[in-house]
Amino acid sequence: MTVRLPIVQNEAEPAPAPRKRHPDWLRVPMPGGDGYQALRRMVKELGLHTVCQSASCPNIGECWNHRALTIMILGDICTRSCRFCDVATGRPLPVDHGEPARVATMLAALELNHTVITSVDRDDLPDGGAGIWAETLHACHAAAPDMTIEVLVPDFKGDLADVDTVLDAGPDVFAHNLETVPRLSREVRVQARYDRSFAVLRRARERGALVKTGLMLGLGEEPAEVREVIDQLAALGLTILTLGQYLQPSKKHLPVQRYVHPDEFAELKRHALAAGIVHVESGPLVRSSYHAEGQAELIRRLQAGAGKIGFASLRPPAA
Repeated sequence: MTVRLPIVQNEAEPAPAPRKRHPDWLRVPMPGGDGYQALRRMVKELGLHTVCQSASCPNIGECWNHRALTIMILGDICTRSCRFCDVATGRPLPVDHGEPARVATMLAALELNHTVITSVDRDDLPDGGAGIWAETLHACHAAAPDMTIEVLVPDFKGDLADVDTVLDAGPDVFAHNLETVPRLSREVRVQARYDRSFAVLRRARERGALVKTGLMLGLGEEPAEVREVIDQLAALGLTILTLGQYLQPSKKHLPVQRYVHPDEFAELKRHALAAGIVHVESGPLVRSSYHAEGQAELIRRLQAGAGKIGFASLRPPAA
């Protein structure tokens, strides 16, 4: 017979602090629904990874029920240990060369207008995974020729030749996240550098790509610092900006310094648009790929001019 004894708090140990409650504007329903379950099964059956799951995105229920997801290639183990991110850190498995075809098969089956592909950092590979990125893009272009594709890439340790490898494969949007303001960058993104990330965005813009980046708020940045970064990005010619609230994935990660009110997000959006950034998603629950599926027509319109890099610019919009 099992005897269950009562748990007695050790008087020498302080009681754990109560968990800080999120404001009302950050609460979302638990994921569920037929669309969510169907997409979950498909991801599992094909042996694919999504950043939606690996990074514990709060919008997974909403997005998956609308058949919007962000595929994560090159495995689900990252070589970096950013202090905001819930993706596992460690020694990745060998490259799966069958992955590009499986990604293309799934995205073609979903018949999407637009999708986002991202990856873990693969600092263990000579090209940072750029070759697999190119293979994946080529496979997706062949399998789903009417789908626009946004890539959310790592910094490739600043190797612009690897950046070019991805750009040469014709993504419709080239995204790389700055994540935070320069003052906090080293603390938040331990193995990354703000100037290196900015150089990656600059290279993509110089080559004519539609460029996107994102910032998390609530890590201790000052509003003036955020506006300064926005102005720098506008001067660069940034196309799309996302601004969202940082949420602490676990006690091992950086704590939330403050919850940014929706009114402040709205004001930052006005500032970014006035500065010249074409499209801005700004709000507490915004993440890098938030509502990206709704940007397909915007992307085609922006690519209509000559000299734009991107697969969609090679063909007319669907009738």
